[in-house]
Amino acid sequence: MENIERLIINRDTCVGCSLCVNDCPSKALRMTDDGLEYIGRCLECGHCVAVCPTNSITMPVLDMDGVVEYNPATFDLKPEALLNTMKFRRSIRFFSNVEIPEPVLMQMLEAGRHAPTASNTQKSRFIVLQKDLPRFKELFWEGLPATIEKMKAEGSPALAAFERFLHNYNTKNFDNFFFNAPAMFLIVTDNLWDAGLASANIELMGHALKIGSLHNGFLKRAIPANPKLMEFLGLGENETISVVMLAGRSGVTYSRTAPRKPAKFEIR
Repeated sequence: MENIERLIINRDTCVGCSLCVNDCPSKALRMTDDGLEYIGRCLECGHCVAVCPTNSITMPVLDMDGVVEYNPATFDLKPEALLNTMKFRRSIRFFSNVEIPEPVLMQMLEAGRHAPTASNTQKSRFIVLQKDLPRFKELFWEGLPATIEKMKAEGSPALAAFERFLHNYNTKNFDNFFFNAPAMFLIVTDNLWDAGLASANIELMGHALKIGSLHNGFLKRAIPANPKLMEFLGLGENETISVVMLAGRSGVTYSRTAPRKPAKFEIR
């Protein structure tokens, strides 16, 4: 075995096929007369680990325990089934307040963690509130009047909606922010692309696990405006919440997919 900075290359099993060299996006590997060599600039994408036919490369700086051998029976999806799954997904606003088992939450988080990120930085931070969500809600509603005053001073276009939601909560006990959801996912990153891709993965995995979700832009706007909420989440003032997503089992059952506006496709 030879420890070469970020990579461990087993030259006893390496067959010199150069697949890793050809597939490396940052050209951090080369094949020499002495065998495979690491020359730096590693992007930590793990392609070399994934493509090697003899499993001769490991990366100690990454989570090797999560690497899974390809198996068509458990990896391949039927395209029609995948498309129908995407069509059948709904934004839930009527949740059944039943706790989500922790293994299910972990599967959803794993899905988010394996989404692509810009330059493979993998900087997104994931926070899930479930047992702490009731206390978070208390702090949210306590601080909402002050948040609304801030929005008035800023001339926020969302002010009318926030005032209406607070009125509904005080007079009708109807919660337009949390919709009885038992859990809330937050993705902390300043890269909206990273957050969007990760949240799509989380949402689809949740759907496969019978967990519905709702992207909530109102909460995304309100949480950073309340320092007590940011402190409760353990977030600094320079950290950015890019996605807030409610999650839980749907309180209704859908019998079919919903219609969409006519497609606007161009294939050129």
